[in-house]
Amino acid sequence: MTTLRPYTATTARILRQLRNDHRTVAMILVVPALLMTLLYFIYQDAPRPPHAPLTMFDRVGITMLGILPFIVMFLITAIAMQRERTSGTLERLLTTPLSKLDLLAGYGSAFSLAAAAQAAVACVVAFWLLGLTAAGSPGWVMLIAMVDAVCGVGLGLLASAFARTEFQAVQFMPVIVAPQIFLCGLLVPRDRLPEWLEAISNVMPLSYAVDALQQVSVHAQPTAAMWRDIAVVAGFAVVALGLAAATLRRRTP
Repeated sequence: MTTLRPYTATTARILRQLRNDHRTVAMILVVPALLMTLLYFIYQDAPRPPHAPLTMFDRVGITMLGILPFIVMFLITAIAMQRERTSGTLERLLTTPLSKLDLLAGYGSAFSLAAAAQAAVACVVAFWLLGLTAAGSPGWVMLIAMVDAVCGVGLGLLASAFARTEFQAVQFMPVIVAPQIFLCGLLVPRDRLPEWLEAISNVMPLSYAVDALQQVSVHAQPTAAMWRDIAVVAGFAVVALGLAAATLRRRTP
């Protein structure tokens, strides 16, 4: 219990901060749902492809349920950690018995709970209000979205270790996130990419999250490929948290 106390205290502190930051809570919970609603109206009048079981909204929407949480949690986590550093909070915390791993694990846990709530709200809006259809259970979509959001948390913490300001933390987004969106299979199926781009996409976590979502889209039951892809995304999240702990600096020079 003694060894867990710094971790649990950090998690509770971050959750209290989130609860009191209404704009951040709104961005986490509301923005993905609003963007899914916008996507629904974009594809509302799009014709269904001949003999296709899914509409364009079904095909794109289920993919976006993995992409949007990843983007939002990356952005919020990177900025939040950088704010801790520039305000001097991080330096004060690391003079206590709190270790770097406790700090980042607490951040990861707190934002993972936020990611779970975000995934739940987005999936409820998409499936029950907007009529998104998938062969598999919405519960599997929610699980994949949550794991992908946690991966975004890990990469956001890692990116914040190399940023000196909150603005620089935001600048990592087009470097880390944008290429993953381009190569994850949303725009062009990954097997139709040039070989060198497909090889790059194979080392990006968002590619596996999208692959897992596409498995749920067309298969009524969980597949081995889906579980493999979820495990890969979770592995990326763990590695990112570990690297973030190894590169964490007490303050910005």
